[in-house]
Amino acid sequence: MKADTEKLVSDIIESYGSHPSICRLDEDNMLNRRLLIEITEEIRKLLFPGFFDGSKLRGEYIKYIVGQRLEFIQYNLGKQIARATGDCDKNDEECRCAARRRAEDIVNAFLGRIPALRACLATDIEAAYAGDPAANSTDEIIFSYPGVLAITIYRIAHELLLLGVPMIPRIMTEYAHSVTGIDIHPGAEIGRWFFIDHGTGIVIGETTKIGDNVKIYQGVTLGALSTRKGQQLHGVKRHPTIGDNVTIYSGTSILGGDTVIGNGVTIGGNAFIVSSVPDGMKVSAKTPELEYSTHNDSGDWEI
Repeated sequence: MKADTEKLVSDIIESYGSHPSICRLDEDNMLNRRLLIEITEEIRKLLFPGFFDGSKLRGEYIKYIVGQRLEFIQYNLGKQIARATGDCDKNDEECRCAARRRAEDIVNAFLGRIPALRACLATDIEAAYAGDPAANSTDEIIFSYPGVLAITIYRIAHELLLLGVPMIPRIMTEYAHSVTGIDIHPGAEIGRWFFIDHGTGIVIGETTKIGDNVKIYQGVTLGALSTRKGQQLHGVKRHPTIGDNVTIYSGTSILGGDTVIGNGVTIGGNAFIVSSVPDGMKVSAKTPELEYSTHNDSGDWEI
């Protein structure tokens, strides 16, 4: 190894000791993000059988296929949850075994919720089809709508979060965020018949609560008023509550933990809302005044 390369190696290794919070050496509890994404996709295949398989899914073999998928998820998700929840010395086998047993119980509880998850997602698909005149079929929606992908992964992650799984739910929803441009925190509470139209740029914060039959468009932010206090606000209700049968058009920001949008409210595009809105109201931002201009002979604008 050349002297300059040896020095570079030494400098980099020295930096590992200087910044230990961003360095993981000799530790067993490292999560595998790539594997977690693969697990997420296998769960999606359980939720939407026949849609994301590489070949025809035959009914006479479905029992065995579902069994294989469950076995894959149980083993691999169990290992990842054990790493995420277990805080054991690598030589403490009793502690490690207890972490594995806890992880197995969590995975089994999660998998037991698959039928209920499918029932909930069926309402989301119905809402998308009923709410979008451009949709030709529910198949098209399941295959291609980014909102459905983001909602599906959110609902998977939310169930795991409810079961006390740390870190993994956020990895899942940030995977969906990277693919769709839709950022839904797994801690948000979202009702049935939820429809995201177009979707790019939507942000739904951790403590947001959303009722049933809500429709939101691209660029909507359901966020916090201020995050300057940082970790002091951890666990505090910082994001708005949205009632049932609400429509929020593109570019709107609704901020604050005390902000409640009532049932049946419609909010027009580009609104900025930091206070509650009563049931049944229609809210719109004032249309900006437009100026129309023409070119003169020199090519300049004339107003």
